[in-house]
Amino acid sequence: MRIIIDVRLLSKGGSSGIEEYTRNLVSSIVEHDTENEYTLFYNGWRKVPITCQLDGRPIDKCRVVSKSIPNKLFDATSRFLNWPKVEDLARFDPGVKAATTPGSTAVFSPHFNILSTNLPHIITFHDLSFLHHPDFFSRKQRVWHWLQNYKKTAAQAARIIAISEFTKHDLVNLLGVPPEKTSVIYSGIHPSFRPLPPDSPELAEFKNKYKLTAPFVLYLGTLEPRKNVPALIRAFDILKQNPAHRDLELVLAGPVGWLADEVFREARQARARAQIRFLGHLKAEDRVLLYNASSVFAFPSFFEGFGFPPLEAQACGVPVVASNRTSLPEILGTSAKLINPWRVGDIAGALEELLTPGAERERAIQEGIKNASRFTWAEAAKKTIEVYNKI
Repeated sequence: MRIIIDVRLLSKGGSSGIEEYTRNLVSSIVEHDTENEYTLFYNGWRKVPITCQLDGRPIDKCRVVSKSIPNKLFDATSRFLNWPKVEDLARFDPGVKAATTPGSTAVFSPHFNILSTNLPHIITFHDLSFLHHPDFFSRKQRVWHWLQNYKKTAAQAARIIAISEFTKHDLVNLLGVPPEKTSVIYSGIHPSFRPLPPDSPELAEFKNKYKLTAPFVLYLGTLEPRKNVPALIRAFDILKQNPAHRDLELVLAGPVGWLADEVFREARQARARAQIRFLGHLKAEDRVLLYNASSVFAFPSFFEGFGFPPLEAQACGVPVVASNRTSLPEILGTSAKLINPWRVGDIAGALEELLTPGAERERAIQEGIKNASRFTWAEAAKKTIEVYNKI
């Protein structure tokens, strides 16, 4: 088969959860698949370069089709005119052969952004948070979701990939997708997320760069309403009442999202505001170092389709406190301290328990490492290829 993969999401070089999913899954698929051929469809005026390479070597069965159609125009014509077809754009690109066997080509979208095609279409749905909590999204984002016509998109897809059983349940119950049409395939954790030696020169240099000399509770993710960061700040204030945590800091890392002003306002009003740090957006290699530098990771999110950050923290040997909502109990199980995100006292109590040296902290570290090892991109790629081959 030839699989056309829509990688437009990678054109800006970002590192959101869906971008990380697309980048790592596609790389692993073209590395491990020995039978199918791949065309990566790529579009936009300004875009970071994408190549089909493995360790600097070109991959013969993979080609990139790069177009320069303005994305807003492309989205509009795809949505309202059902044109252009992605297979036509790929077919006429120099050097890319059209599949000659009927039914031998399919399209894979690692997200549900509108794409026009007459071919069998496989789509990944990450979550339906916009249906559960429209208040978590700006008006612009709500309009964007509505324009995607997600229910029709799901109905027309040949196969759907859900990144958790929780998301599959939502697809069945909220969109009426037949259960047999959806495959649950967990995402992976990149092997770069691993425990580092405490005396690592790289780690010492990183701590010095960001002045991370004190123990700290870490949150890493977008600063937006559904992540529940204000509750974490209030829980940190409770922790600071214990003299044993006099030097403890709270480090909040990640891009600024919609309604982030509430987070900054809560931080300014906190009694322990002098020990709350904002590091902003970090590169993937710096995230590994930040996890390793932390004492405990906190993720009291209201809604997650999967949840990369707590697994990345576990892979780095950091104990995790996380919400007991949506997909997180499924992904983390008993390896993390799961709390009610609405109860600030519960968040503070769980953090206190895992900050205290002893058997419970050590258990959370070891079980966390074991849990994170279950999620690999090689396994995700293998199961995704199996979905392709069912078309």
